[in-house]
Amino acid sequence: MRVLGVDPGLTRCGVGVVDVAPDRTARLVHVSVLRTPADQALELRLLHIARGLQALLDQHRPDAFAIERVFAQANLQSVMGVAQISGVALHLAAERGLPIGLHTPSEVKAAVTGYGNADKRQVTTMVTRLLGLAEAPRPADAADAIAIAVCHAWRQGPVAPARGGAATTPAQRAWQQAEASARAGGHRAAGRQNWR
Repeated sequence: MRVLGVDPGLTRCGVGVVDVAPDRTARLVHVSVLRTPADQALELRLLHIARGLQALLDQHRPDAFAIERVFAQANLQSVMGVAQISGVALHLAAERGLPIGLHTPSEVKAAVTGYGNADKRQVTTMVTRLLGLAEAPRPADAADAIAIAVCHAWRQGPVAPARGGAATTPAQRAWQQAEASARAGGHRAAGRQNWR
């Protein structure tokens, strides 16, 4: 499964594309950050990021699209920018008929680190290990986008034995526990903590 993940932001919008095999091993296809200057007109910033996302969708032709679910923050201006970019991104994915997944920050962190309250450094470290990268993706928005894509693939993809004969990795088991907790309603409060 090829998933394009987006960490939405108006100044920095992280984009990661990963291929995930049936045994849930992941390979990095592409990672980048689409940037816009803060002093540019809003409509031009949205247009620039939309064109960047369009180009990446056309180039990599993902099987699915994943994006961080927008949460309220104290900084209204920041959350508005995230919401606007999320709307643009969701529109582009829907236009192509892609299956779409919206994932909370704590779901994503639990998926890749095994801990729903992991910090950005821990997420970046685990993304680097999971994908066998020579160096960590920079900035953090890039690593977050990859983590969102991996989370989505693990959630949607078939469960198969991982390499070495183990049924799942510790991070995958932690993610499964976090997902079960979310279904039971105990995950709601943790999900409101953003990882920005």
